[in-house]
Amino acid sequence: MLAPVTRPDLPGTFWAALWRGIKCECPRCGKAKLFARFLKPVQNCAACHQDWTVHQADDFPPYISIFLTGHLLAPVLIAMGMSDRLPMGAMIAIAMALALAVMLVFLQPAKGATIALQWWLGMHGFVPGGRDEFLAPPKGAADSPWG
Repeated sequence: MLAPVTRPDLPGTFWAALWRGIKCECPRCGKAKLFARFLKPVQNCAACHQDWTVHQADDFPPYISIFLTGHLLAPVLIAMGMSDRLPMGAMIAIAMALALAVMLVFLQPAKGATIALQWWLGMHGFVPGGRDEFLAPPKGAADSPWG
């Protein structure tokens, strides 16, 4: 028997699961929220009962956030640096505030995407993985692990 007990509307592709994670929804069913607090995932999905405690996102979401922030702010910072209108201290303060704000905006979606990636690929204790679960025969079929 596959755990959890129910088979919800599973995403058919990696990209669909990833998009659910980016939207901070349960990557498995898309019907419940993935996070209890800003970066703390719920223990179990309220809709499909998937266990999210086995994820190991660790440092990857901040790397994604910093990478995206740097690439988005680079042109802005270059343009600010070429201007003579602001003193250097003001430019540094604006750059730091912008970088902090943009990075924090990206952090939770990056963690949701990382959790969705791990679930889809069956990494770190997600058994079965989302891909394997999607390919399993539906409930009621003769060889279905769903009964």
